[in-house]
Amino acid sequence: MSIVVIGNGMAGSRFVTELRDRDRETPLTVFGAERQQPYNRVLLSNVLAGVSGPDQIGLVDPAWYERNDVDARPGVEVVRIDRAARTVHASDGSVTPYETLVIATGSTSFVPPIPGTEGGLPPGAVAFRTLDDCSAILDAAANARTAVVVGGGLLGIEAARGLAGRGLEVTVVHLAGHLMERQLDPGAGKVLARTLRRLGIRALLEANVTGLRVGEDVPHPTATPCGGRGGSSPHESPSVRVTGVELASGQTIEGDVVVMACGVKPEVGLARAAGLEIDRGIVVDETLTSVTDPRVRAIGECSQYGDVVYGLVAPAWEQATVLADVLTGADGAARFTGARQITRLKAASVELAAMGETHHGDDDPDVEIMQFADASRGTYKKVVIRDGRVIGAILLGETSTAGTLTQLYDRSSPLPADRLSLFFPGMGGAQAADSPVRMPDAATVCHCNNVSKGQIRACWEKGARSAAEVVAGTRASTGCGGCRDALEGIVAWLDEQESAPVG
Repeated sequence: MSIVVIGNGMAGSRFVTELRDRDRETPLTVFGAERQQPYNRVLLSNVLAGVSGPDQIGLVDPAWYERNDVDARPGVEVVRIDRAARTVHASDGSVTPYETLVIATGSTSFVPPIPGTEGGLPPGAVAFRTLDDCSAILDAAANARTAVVVGGGLLGIEAARGLAGRGLEVTVVHLAGHLMERQLDPGAGKVLARTLRRLGIRALLEANVTGLRVGEDVPHPTATPCGGRGGSSPHESPSVRVTGVELASGQTIEGDVVVMACGVKPEVGLARAAGLEIDRGIVVDETLTSVTDPRVRAIGECSQYGDVVYGLVAPAWEQATVLADVLTGADGAARFTGARQITRLKAASVELAAMGETHHGDDDPDVEIMQFADASRGTYKKVVIRDGRVIGAILLGETSTAGTLTQLYDRSSPLPADRLSLFFPGMGGAQAADSPVRMPDAATVCHCNNVSKGQIRACWEKGARSAAEVVAGTRASTGCGGCRDALEGIVAWLDEQESAPVG
């Protein structure tokens, strides 16, 4: 059996590594449209903020492919799938046969059809999705004073925080009535906007962008990718570049840089042209098989199971693991039956965890709402309960109980007797449910990689004595990074138990 993978991003690269963990022999080829080796897209905001360098967010060492006999082709895009001949045609002219085809093309930025974008975005305006996009934004921002971020969702907030961290005056322009409206209720959105305002980020809500403004740009020294400075001739001719955005209200918002963070859409062009069934994504069953062709599988943001396209890293990595099991027979019962989505935002000075049904209000007779808000401190906490189980939660500004709530939500476990402990760890003298002491071995610590406390303990018992060694052995905290504190706490607790006096 030969396997060809289209897409070497977070889903495709994880599938390739999971497959090789189980099967060392099957011929395996992976195409990646991006020239870079796989990287953690979740951490792009850290690169934008200058917290991490591009080389610090990689997922797979380039040498790994050669060691594991994987034919990796970064920077080579597949342009056509021939299902009848079972071949893929690539941009370099190659034709590669397959017995099983795995499509992991992810998603692309959505740029609304507004005046100023017809022939592509003008210089200074960038859609934020890839490492190249990040480089282009930093290039544009090198000599900028102001920036406009179009879109106040998760990606837009991350972009705004990164640019503000580099000293730019940032305005977020958002069409909805509050920020991150998919994950947050209006109360949390209001607190988030206030928090961002303290960080130098202004939010304009219910603001409809109707066009990009462009003007003549006077040449100046430019930046090389990811912020290094290059140079330009003082005799170069002026060029046209973005100067801001126009709103339906008639208002103009000036910006030396405009970042388009209006959402994403599944990249299904190849699949559609090949005749596969497409709804919003490539329609697959619980074995991640296309409902059109049993030789074709799809995972990640380009796939659709049921009526859901999963846009977060944890479900994509779970799909990659399930598919590796299915194709190798490692787990005869392996199936993907859906995933609960948990959103984490951990930008500098902004911490957020949101899960499940967060939009219920006090007027909903079927649910019980617990809420705590301290807008002056940027704190908002909400738990939505039905039949004694957590069905949704928001933690903004202070997320120490996120592990507890995530476990309760994931497992539909009964609530603790002291419900205040869901907001305030240790309330009433009880230990936090997500402390290393009380956490059961079956509890999931890293949801992106589905790593339990028991797996961390097992890795430690095999000799890992630092957080870095446990990360290398389990992959915990390599997704969104939100569990890093919990992981370090567990390792420290295990070290303490080992050194504790006996008797």
